[in-house]
Amino acid sequence: MFAALDVHYGETHATTACVLFSSWGVATADDQFTTDTPIIADYRPGQFFRRELPCLLSAIETAAPAMEVIVVDGYVWLGRDRPGLGWHLFEALQSDTAIIGVAKSAFADCDPAIPVYRGQSKKPLYVTAQGIAVEAAAAHIADMHGSHRIPTLLKLADRLARSGCARESNDQR
Repeated sequence: MFAALDVHYGETHATTACVLFSSWGVATADDQFTTDTPIIADYRPGQFFRRELPCLLSAIETAAPAMEVIVVDGYVWLGRDRPGLGWHLFEALQSDTAIIGVAKSAFADCDPAIPVYRGQSKKPLYVTAQGIAVEAAAAHIADMHGSHRIPTLLKLADRLARSGCARESNDQR
């Protein structure tokens, strides 16, 4: 089983979306859910993992099946010797679960990132990985369903995470 995880932040909590799927080319998820986690750390440049890692781990604990690969919104590596969010997730899981990071914007000097162009987009996605060869990870992201820059299931994870935080905003009115 594969999973796509995305986190969106509200005022008091973060909503993490988990989209589970069994093949890279599928258009629909086998399962999907969200978890809410209190925000425990402010954003700090270069230490994004401190804020987002607890959210990702909460969603992973909720998921029933073991996951072979987890796709996160962001970088696994920020440079050859500079770990990013995905690397910290890989270390926290201490398992055979591979992590693929898919970022929408370039990070300066991110040498191990492979640009992946999808659909007619002139802007690439930047793929990094741990536990799987980055070339294989990039090929998987290229093979995901959808004719646009962002694969269908990654877009679904983003939409689910955003909708969870939108509920918080509406509940506070």
